Amino acid sequence: MKKAVIFLATGFEEIEAISIIDVLRRGGIDLDLVSVSGMEFVEGGHGIVVKCDALFFSIDFKDYDLFILPGGMPGTTNLSKHEGLCALLKNANELNKKIGAICAAPTVLAQEGILEGKLATCYPGFEDALTGAKVINQDIVRDGNIITGRGPGVAMLFGLELLKDYLSIEEVKKHKEKLIMRS
Repeated sequence: MKKAVIFLATGFEEIEAISIIDVLRRGGIDLDLVSVSGMEFVEGGHGIVVKCDALFFSIDFKDYDLFILPGGMPGTTNLSKHEGLCALLKNANELNKKIGAICAAPTVLAQEGILEGKLATCYPGFEDALTGAKVINQDIVRDGNIITGRGPGVAMLFGLELLKDYLSIEEVKKHKEKLIMRS
């Protein structure tokens, strides 16, 4: 069974996190919400509090094959400061596991050298922080094991893109139709 994890840090972008969580769980994906803030409850950038399934240091991540970073501020900054998470992402990339980052969160991947030579996108204004990446002005960019998205407005599409690694194209299309998504 494939497993996915989304990392929540204080100040995360709620639309991105919740939309991705919802889309993946609708798709039947075994997805854990993991706090990197040291608390079970993590507050997003707009005051919405989410209860996580586990704290970062209580999990053995070897069975996970998809690692997801929502953006938001100061959520992205808090993700980038978490040494354990950064080491985990570097290791996951070396093992060619899927890594998804949306909004400002691709900057965490760039900081760790994960985007070196890769096509990527991010929230407008953060392009200069994507050191080593080939930045593309598209909503969602996939390059090998790395999937990046621009921001809150494409969070559901980003979730559907992540589903493509688990379900057939037909199944993903059915989920998209159920969500009444046009593009």
